[in-house]
Amino acid sequence: MGSVLEPKTVEIKLFGKWSYEGVMVGDPSLKKYISLRPVYLPHTGGRHEHRRFGKAEVPIVERLMNKLMRPGRNAGKKHLAYNIVKRAFEIVYLKTGENPLQVLVRAIENSAPREETTRIMYGGIIYHVAVDVSPLRRVDLALRHITEGARLAAFKSSKNIAECLADEIIFAARNDPKSYAVGRKEEIERIALSSR
Repeated sequence: MGSVLEPKTVEIKLFGKWSYEGVMVGDPSLKKYISLRPVYLPHTGGRHEHRRFGKAEVPIVERLMNKLMRPGRNAGKKHLAYNIVKRAFEIVYLKTGENPLQVLVRAIENSAPREETTRIMYGGIIYHVAVDVSPLRRVDLALRHITEGARLAAFKSSKNIAECLADEIIFAARNDPKSYAVGRKEEIERIALSSR
């Protein structure tokens, strides 16, 4: 009898280039909320929308794309956001020589605020009170600040948005004060510390 041929398993890679293997989330609180499930195309089409904590299961790269589509003119242009992230990842790889997925995860960990303030009204007087930030909101804020920083850097600049996004991710991953996201995190935590 001849040997039975086993089906060859193909490794799923992001954009056909970047492997999900060996990408680690260092912060234990964010581990559940940064989805690194391998997907060929980061486009779930909003299947998570009506489930509580559903967005925690959306691939982290897709969440970055969704945040890029935020302000008026780019809203709904997912293919444009896809191309921006793809080019940004290639630039990150050329500049660092590391897997861009790992660099993105490190950037999110470094730019996620741990403490912020909330307003409490007590007898007609408003107090600002320091509160801990939930892990899901930490990831949301980190992604928002990374994309906001890239958008502000690209506005009226010779650099395009993909280059600015790549720079922002690299700076945030290195915990560099030049990063807009890291600066915002430190500002939020400083305000929270003063209102304890």
